[in-house]
Amino acid sequence: MPVRALPSAVDGPAAGARAVHEGILRRQAAREPAARTYARALPIVPVRARGLTIEGADGRRYLDCLSGAGALALGHNHPVVLEAIRKVLDSGTPLNALDLATPVKDAFIAELLRTLPPGLADRARVLFCGPTGSDAMETACALVRAATGRTGLIAFTGASHGRTAGAFDASAAAHDVRVTRLPSPQDYRCPFGVGGERGADLAARWTESVLDDPGSGASLPAGMIVEPVQGEGGVIPAPDAWLRRMRQLTAERSVPLIADEIQTGVGRTGAFWAVEHSGVTPDVMVLSQAIGGSLPLAVVVHRDDLDVPEPGAAVGTFPGNQLAMAAGTATLTHVRENHLAERAATVGARMLSQLQGLAGDFPCVGEVRGRGLMIGVEFVDPEGATREVGQAVGAAGKPLPAAPQLAAEVQRECLRRGLIVGLGGRHAGVVRLLPPLTITDEQAAAVQDRLADAVRAAARCGGGTAAAP
Repeated sequence: MPVRALPSAVDGPAAGARAVHEGILRRQAAREPAARTYARALPIVPVRARGLTIEGADGRRYLDCLSGAGALALGHNHPVVLEAIRKVLDSGTPLNALDLATPVKDAFIAELLRTLPPGLADRARVLFCGPTGSDAMETACALVRAATGRTGLIAFTGASHGRTAGAFDASAAAHDVRVTRLPSPQDYRCPFGVGGERGADLAARWTESVLDDPGSGASLPAGMIVEPVQGEGGVIPAPDAWLRRMRQLTAERSVPLIADEIQTGVGRTGAFWAVEHSGVTPDVMVLSQAIGGSLPLAVVVHRDDLDVPEPGAAVGTFPGNQLAMAAGTATLTHVRENHLAERAATVGARMLSQLQGLAGDFPCVGEVRGRGLMIGVEFVDPEGATREVGQAVGAAGKPLPAAPQLAAEVQRECLRRGLIVGLGGRHAGVVRLLPPLTITDEQAAAVQDRLADAVRAAARCGGGTAAAP
């Protein structure tokens, strides 16, 4: 009887791993709704992770430049975060303490106040709410409405502030709500067709006119919400001078300025808080994602004179997540003590400068932009009309139509090369990079190489014509 050949040590485990991987994905597709977002674009099954690296159930390894949509400032399973979590687990501390005072919460607040802009830290109140950024934005909107007695809000085009009803009202996709949306300045697709300082000035003038003109249809608002860098909107940094102008306009009219630092905070943009680039001190800061050290946590930091005295105004079931507070304290401390915001500024500037070469090499790359380790590459159709109906004219000329299918193909090509990236922008035509602040120079170079190779492959496959071989 012939001896049956055994599978090789490589093929056997590899085939088994692929079967596990495919089985989990198949069951997910059958059990979870079609509304899945990241899972539909990124068909991977993470089983282990450390720092920038994820290992899938199929044995493949990936460089993760999504970082939990920016929630992982220190990357996956950083030792200081794991140690902080284990310490709480071993201590017998109640894991859910509602809004009661605990030593873990006390330490978190002390570290958070140490990092805040001085003008706010000196008068800050820290309000814990539900565990998501949407919860925090809802809480911030309710806070300023109660404090001012007014109901309207001002937000800006392209904004993304959350998915709950009130937070979504202030986002770009909402309709028929109590929020006035005004032009957000940007260069490549400037709403006024000029870009640069002139475009930002025109956007500020429009805002001032709406605030002061009784015929604008917008009464004096309860608050103005700004993103120092629009994340989901396509990685669009707000001009520093424009932010200072918004601060001036709101201060002169006693309108609280709300800074949405959900994705930009904790060193992401090269400053501990992104408002610090412009020297602006907001009245309210909405914080989530990275402040929980990878675990669910959200807080609203506000000036003391906006304090709402009614008990229960912001009570929820999960404002006292002790594990998240401990992980958050460890993250805030590590970023501060190791100057990781400054590191993000240095590495991010280098990556941005080198990736901007893609715009010269590939006609399908419209613009590369960002701040710190928050980088976006916008893809366009190089064979499309130079101007769509109603499309704005950018500072450098007439921008080409967005190419969301090409951006999605670049994301797929990145995944094939072991690189995880996100998508964003008004037409989902922007590939987004949000690597952890702990990324090494070697890893940054690998990310750049894999992204450039993915762009080359996607362009060659018909998404656009590459100008470089």
